Amino acid sequence: MSLTRRGFLTGAAVASASVLIGAPGPAAAAPRRALGPQDWMAGFDDGRALRTLTIPGTHDSGARFGGPWSECQNTTIAQQLDSGIRFLDVRCRAIDGSFAIHHGPSYQNMMFGDVLVACRDFLRAHPSETVLMRVKQEYSGESDATFRAIFDHYLDVRGWRSLFHIGDTLPALGQARGKVVLIADNGGLPGLKWWDGGAFDTQDDWNAPPWDKYPKVEAHLRKAVAQPGKLYVNFVSTSAYLPPRWNSDDLNPRVHRFLDGTASGWKGLGIVALDFPGTRSGLVDSLIRHN
Repeated sequence: MSLTRRGFLTGAAVASASVLIGAPGPAAAAPRRALGPQDWMAGFDDGRALRTLTIPGTHDSGARFGGPWSECQNTTIAQQLDSGIRFLDVRCRAIDGSFAIHHGPSYQNMMFGDVLVACRDFLRAHPSETVLMRVKQEYSGESDATFRAIFDHYLDVRGWRSLFHIGDTLPALGQARGKVVLIADNGGLPGLKWWDGGAFDTQDDWNAPPWDKYPKVEAHLRKAVAQPGKLYVNFVSTSAYLPPRWNSDDLNPRVHRFLDGTASGWKGLGIVALDFPGTRSGLVDSLIRHN
């Protein structure tokens, strides 16, 4: 080989190595923007199954009023979504042809349309995301047919159908982006059924004292990892013995320590629904990291 050709090949090899180790130049790729709590789902391919994610959620998402036994949150729906929450537990009282948001008898100074506006505005600003929404009848005894008629009025008369993804199976993330995935907890509603044991595995012992509740939460996290295949739903919340805020001050730090300790490398924990998640700094972020 001539010296000229040998020198050319050597120079080419050095140049290639420089590109590989990140030397500046036209071939260097721009650094990837770090994803935050508002757009954390953007980091996943469209084909990602929702059941394989860890999804921070809130229990009784609209419950901010009514005294210590009724209040489960201290942030608005919009603030919850901005913080990384992607599962909402929405309780609707059917009254006068509309849905009022309630926790038991306590009206939450909010209507279903207010919840939908918050979701629409968030998803318009962050189209990579999806919101899973459980809709449940609360503090009213209307028939399933009446409840369905009111819901359909929201969809087709008030113009909210385009916001929803309604199907009888969990969609892939790409199908759900920019949409609210309806999870029906009423026999009249369309969509995926909350009680579908083939799709969901739920722990929701809402009346267990915190010393009994925490082992149930941890066991469900372990089960999600050991037996994947369903969307696990794990309620950390309880109203036994003490109001929800007091119990969350006990349970949320324990869950957080478990996530950052024993469970630090675990993925796909499902929906973890919390009371007052913002009072434990870093808890929602920790859940997001388990993806």
